[in-house]
Amino acid sequence: MVKRQPMVAFLVLTFLLSWWPWALYVFGLMPVPIASFGPFLAALIVLAVSEGKAGIVGLLRRMTRWRVGAGWWLVALLLPVAMSAGATLLNIAIGAEVPTAAELGRWTAIPGSIAIVLLVPGFGGAWEEPGWRGYALLRLQARWSAFVSALLLGALITLWHLPLMVTGELHAAEMASIMTAVLVMNWLFNHVQGSVLVLMVCHAVNNAVSGRYFFPMFDGSDSARQPWLLAVTWGAMAVAVLVAGGPRDLSRSRPRQAEPGPHAEPLHHPHPLVSAQPKE
Repeated sequence: MVKRQPMVAFLVLTFLLSWWPWALYVFGLMPVPIASFGPFLAALIVLAVSEGKAGIVGLLRRMTRWRVGAGWWLVALLLPVAMSAGATLLNIAIGAEVPTAAELGRWTAIPGSIAIVLLVPGFGGAWEEPGWRGYALLRLQARWSAFVSALLLGALITLWHLPLMVTGELHAAEMASIMTAVLVMNWLFNHVQGSVLVLMVCHAVNNAVSGRYFFPMFDGSDSARQPWLLAVTWGAMAVAVLVAGGPRDLSRSRPRQAEPGPHAEPLHHPHPLVSAQPKE
């Protein structure tokens, strides 16, 4: 079954391997209701069964691919900072209390938070990336355009976060941010030669900067407004990316990253890391 329907198997395993802490969390036996490394484990299992050693090695290579150009590393590091800082400035402009010097000075804790999220599976969302982009997105983009693939992946990732929303760990507005951020992150993925490592770093920076630095600066109505404004900044960036890159590849110069599959067709534009031309 896994070999015949690898994407279905990946999704089933992803939810099973991610949602098991939910029941334990309700009784106070787990700190969070979701295991963030579930998509990664699901990808490893499906690749081992369907493609063997070659499939696993391919994923691990994407997880260690760092030669993507200094400019794209700057994008990965600064993009989430810009989104959160933009939402914070909007909040202040609307009337939120200006953060104190002590609150702004907490930026020194950001590098440590990023390191923990990257190095310890289960802390933050960086370890989702090998499953969502390193496995699922490559196969979605082998059949559909980058825009349609982003909509499908965004819906799946939003549903995957459901336990966090039900238990109050995530604000409803953050679910809207996820949908728009997926398109932006996919744009980045398609421009960094499918490097999962770059996406893991970008995800870790976003968690550290947004959740652990900017969000705690506000309380009351200011705090409730911050996630909605963050959804606005990510949404604006998503529109800009879509207009600039186009819905087919989210890029005018590079075809989208994809893996060959049963529905794949030859590419019109050769690229060393893209081996299938999706259907629109």
